[in-house]
Amino acid sequence: MTGPLAGVRVVEITSVVLGPFAAQILGDLGADVIKIEPLSGDTTRHIGPNRNPAMGSMYLGMNRNKRSVVLDLKKPGGRAAALKLAAGADVLLHNLRPGAANRLGLSYGEVKAVNPKIIYCATYGYRAAGPYAEHPAYDDIIQAKSAVPELQRTAQGEPYYMPSVVADKTTSLAVVYAINAALFYRERSGEGQAIEVPMFESMVAFTMPEHLFGQTFEPPIGSAGYVRVLSPHRKPQKTMDGYIAVLPHTDAHWRYFLGIAGRDDVLNDERFSNVATRTQFIDELYEQLADIIAERTTEEWLELLDPAQLPLTALNTPDELIDDPQLNATGFWQEVDHPSEGRVRMPDQPIGFSKSPGTYRRHAPRLGEQSIELLREAGLDESEIEALLKDRVTVDGA
Repeated sequence: MTGPLAGVRVVEITSVVLGPFAAQILGDLGADVIKIEPLSGDTTRHIGPNRNPAMGSMYLGMNRNKRSVVLDLKKPGGRAAALKLAAGADVLLHNLRPGAANRLGLSYGEVKAVNPKIIYCATYGYRAAGPYAEHPAYDDIIQAKSAVPELQRTAQGEPYYMPSVVADKTTSLAVVYAINAALFYRERSGEGQAIEVPMFESMVAFTMPEHLFGQTFEPPIGSAGYVRVLSPHRKPQKTMDGYIAVLPHTDAHWRYFLGIAGRDDVLNDERFSNVATRTQFIDELYEQLADIIAERTTEEWLELLDPAQLPLTALNTPDELIDDPQLNATGFWQEVDHPSEGRVRMPDQPIGFSKSPGTYRRHAPRLGEQSIELLREAGLDESEIEALLKDRVTVDGA
């Protein structure tokens, strides 16, 4: 066994981040992932530094543990080959909008007809039953629609996107847990099913549990927005020689911190006596915190506060993460030799399994690297494969 999903076959018809990242996680967990790509390939193949064309860094980071087959799904031969692959799969994952999936002849009904037990997971911008169903959706658009930039504006004075494709990757995680839940249900019931994982609703579900606040109640007893995380003063605090992230959260944390700082005036201020009042007067509290932190160096604060297990850390840059002691001690950064791209670095699967750990089994494939292999596995004979190659429905990228 090479992971908890060993023996599960996933056909992936996705591109960019949402679907590929989700499928990579499934592959890391042991699934045999078949990536169907158009003749031009997944768009992320062309994003980021590269050593060879169509093998950009962004693609390499989201497509390990997969096999690539090129199919032009707009041609009858491509659709027929995709359905043959789906007939032998446990899961079909696509990020086509509902109308596009129907036009290509890859709706749930059409796939179910060749594989009644298939787990058919469609992930796209918005729930198909709503008025936005056919609207195009990318990470920036979903962030904006789900109020993330407005939350940033409240905190920072101007609207900003999160500097990560957080809507895509949040939805990717929803895809993974949804597929695993459906596989578990099928083990118990013997039944496949269709799954819908929309970006907008997934992102709102992720963002709003803490931010509903007064809107939790009907009628509302206040506006939406968790005041502590929206405070403009909630940010890394400037020390005498840099910055530090510190969060004295409990009453005990605050007593220890203010005692070390010699600030009995703040300690005895009724506005800051417990978590409820500290939240109510969070801007004033964070202003006091900033003044106190500025009085010492980063190293001094680390030495003073760490013995009390106070939550704090110096700031990492993205480049510094490569040499982070915790990540290196636990083997988080994986370095592997890619057949065409040389030595490459990638993050490990963050979840540990005592009995069925996932593994790095396959490099991120070249475009169509396994086209012929996979078409043979699907049952196509040599003359059929030759016809697909001749008609440019597929390519042999081996």
